Amino acid sequence: MFVPNTPLGLRDKGHLGSSYYATPNPPVGAVFTYWLKEDIKTLKAKRQEAEKAKFDKKEPVYYPDIEALRKEDEQPEPYLLFTITDADGDVVRHLKAAASKGLKRIVWDFRHNTTAPVLGRYKPAPDQLFGGEETGQLALPGTYSVSLSKYEDGVLTPIAGPVKFNCKALNNVTLPATDLPAYADFVAKVASLRKALSTTNSIRGELSGQMSAIQTAIQEMPAPPQDLLKKAYDLQRRLNTVTLQLNGDATRGRREFEAPSSINDRLGYAQGVMWGTTSAPTQTAIDNYNIAAKQFKPALSELKAIAVEVTELGKQLDVKGAPATPGRWPSWE
Repeated sequence: MFVPNTPLGLRDKGHLGSSYYATPNPPVGAVFTYWLKEDIKTLKAKRQEAEKAKFDKKEPVYYPDIEALRKEDEQPEPYLLFTITDADGDVVRHLKAAASKGLKRIVWDFRHNTTAPVLGRYKPAPDQLFGGEETGQLALPGTYSVSLSKYEDGVLTPIAGPVKFNCKALNNVTLPATDLPAYADFVAKVASLRKALSTTNSIRGELSGQMSAIQTAIQEMPAPPQDLLKKAYDLQRRLNTVTLQLNGDATRGRREFEAPSSINDRLGYAQGVMWGTTSAPTQTAIDNYNIAAKQFKPALSELKAIAVEVTELGKQLDVKGAPATPGRWPSWE
């Protein structure tokens, strides 16, 4: 297990400037070396290869029929999938690689899959010093297995493995966790709440966009707007309250006043502490997680109720002939 250090204060060269020479170390982790005899080719690649062979032999090459072209257009790109499991057979991580032939290597960084939303994941530019890519929690020392499969046309076919290997902790921890199961349980709870909170925040953002569009649609519908404007106004205020609970007081923050910690602040602290250490969780991290978990439950319930009312408001817009808004199905007989 390895947690990278930042001896210059920040990632890469820190603030030492571009004239300071430094080169990145190779990735650290479990290195899997594999050899693929042939490319896993798409239907288009196979067709083009067959056409070239015919052309080289001076045989006639005909334009493919439209259904064959449609299958080519709709076919997903094949790929290789490495699956890492622990001693109990539970999946810890999936690693994806191109389905191209040759002798290659892929590195597992001893971390679980990230629980961050698939869309909108932050990836810093090469010269961006602050922030970092989304990562999962550290895996515990122990025995793991890796297997290799190929994905082609919706089917995952085993190719090799499973092969066992050991993950060991470096003897460089000042305060190592003495109760590894308790450590693993806590980081798993933090990851689970992060997943739920991230999903909720994503939905909250979608609802916010819908409400903005609804306000415009009400103004443009061929019917009196007053009742629906009031409903939209009340829903927006409730949504603003949930936003404040989840993400903090932006009104105070913009004016540099102190603001109470939001649910995201508290969980972010717990995650920031635990994602970079193999020590036992601090009491502050535990307290922040417990408070975040307690505050999140009513916020989630309120957001679900708002979502139901936004859907109902959309139905009323449809009855009154309002323009289309995101997430609203048309009624058609």
